[in-house]
Amino acid sequence: MADSKSYLKDKYILVVDDEEDILETIEEMLESSRVEVAKDYESASKKLKTNKYDLAILDIMGVNGMQLLEEAVKMNIPAVMLTAHAMNTESLMESIRKGAMSYIPKDSLADIETLLGDLLKASDEGNPPWKLLFDMVGPAFNRKFGAHWKEADKAFWADFEKTNQNDKD
Repeated sequence: MADSKSYLKDKYILVVDDEEDILETIEEMLESSRVEVAKDYESASKKLKTNKYDLAILDIMGVNGMQLLEEAVKMNIPAVMLTAHAMNTESLMESIRKGAMSYIPKDSLADIETLLGDLLKASDEGNPPWKLLFDMVGPAFNRKFGAHWKEADKAFWADFEKTNQNDKD
């Protein structure tokens, strides 16, 4: 989708991860965007407080990503949670509760440019980015968590479905 990739052109994005190779990979993949990186909570928090980003990509583990998520949301900066080690239903639900616009498994990095472009575009157009995410990477969640993983927290997911419906559905 060339349109979703071009949607990231010139966006100002903060990427926070304690793994140098992840930071380098994301920087390379988002070459049409203006990307800043941080390797730890302290420098990321300072950057969030002094810059107005179009998007923050936050690792959950190693950089206190959930705290950074709260800070980003407070500053009206859309945030995407990125994870490998914390890939579980609890961190997914916590990300939703704390206001993340999305939750992307690190094994989906190859598609991050398209995912982010589509998510930001959906959000800007008033469409729920979470619905789009589940449409795009839902099968990965099903493989990781099992086919009926939402049944353990039926009330949460029922409420989620109500608040994340696309008006066009």
